[in-house]
Amino acid sequence: MKKAVVFGAGGIGRGFVGAAFAASGYETVFVDVDAPLVDALNARGSYPVRVVSSECSLDEIITGVRAVDASDGAAASREVAGADAVATAVGVRALPHIAGVIADGLLRREAGPIDVIVCENKIDAAEGLRRMVRASLAERGADADGVLASAGFVETSIGRMVPVQTEAMKDGDPLRVCVEPYDVLLVDRDGFKGEIPQIRGLSPQGDFIYYHKRKLFVHNLGHAACAYLGLLAGHRTIAGAVGDAAIRDAAAGAMRESARALSDEYGGVVAGTASRDEGYGDMADASPAALEAHIQDLLARFANRALGDTCARVAADPARKLAPGDRLVGAADYCASRGLPHSHIAVATGAAYAELLRLRTEEESARKE
Repeated sequence: MKKAVVFGAGGIGRGFVGAAFAASGYETVFVDVDAPLVDALNARGSYPVRVVSSECSLDEIITGVRAVDASDGAAASREVAGADAVATAVGVRALPHIAGVIADGLLRREAGPIDVIVCENKIDAAEGLRRMVRASLAERGADADGVLASAGFVETSIGRMVPVQTEAMKDGDPLRVCVEPYDVLLVDRDGFKGEIPQIRGLSPQGDFIYYHKRKLFVHNLGHAACAYLGLLAGHRTIAGAVGDAAIRDAAAGAMRESARALSDEYGGVVAGTASRDEGYGDMADASPAALEAHIQDLLARFANRALGDTCARVAADPARKLAPGDRLVGAADYCASRGLPHSHIAVATGAAYAELLRLRTEEESARKE
């Protein structure tokens, strides 16, 4: 049996990445800082994933799993050394804490190439992790270039929505994760050093910066628009916000503005799913019609009442989401750079600034008290 090591046993780790590996016949080893979670996974060797929609739910038992406490770096690096694939789902801020463990694991390896699939919600997260691992190898006096010659760091675009797990979602089982039905994991096909693994939902693509932009400036933008406009209108959940026709239309308008810029830049096509050896002959659709279908699919997914995703969660950390290059200001700049309108994006951005001002006012009031 092949072995996959997944750093991070949270919602994305268990509910998406680890589940995909396990369902594809891999022994799946999670590395996590949550000691009780690690103990529970080891005691049971399995956990439930509940796929939920507004119409129904489906339970799947993920088997063949175990876990390692991240505090035991030596044990974690041994798992990497013997792995057939590695993935991260820890959050961008935690990547520096696992880079040394991955470096140690690569130094211990005796087998062939290994690929690290970096499942983080940030453009260039894979390249960032590669640089951290390189620095860690150099600190150890290792031949970083030689070690990294057989290690791929693969960019991804995480599409599956996994909300914060409430007690109701856990339904009496602390290991249960509720997720939406969508389970496609877009990956940069040219980031692999070894053979691209056969994993459920894995979709290798070329021209990967297009998929990053589509995720950030269509998916993330639309999600944020629903959240910030929803908060202004008094909605608690994203599904409730999408059910408000005015908010749905405003979010869709913002997404269409970015989609127009994407189609304009890429001429309606991007490199498709052909393997590296086949080149870029197979082209994927980036036309206005295809992007409109993507927008409608996203809006339908946002309306999933069973996820219970809240406007407050999606709107959290507005300062980061208003940063240059991120989903709001970045989308507006993207459209402006191509001479295209972005009035709907401006409305969503204004709503985000209103939330940022509200939070800062609350913080200031709390300090005065």
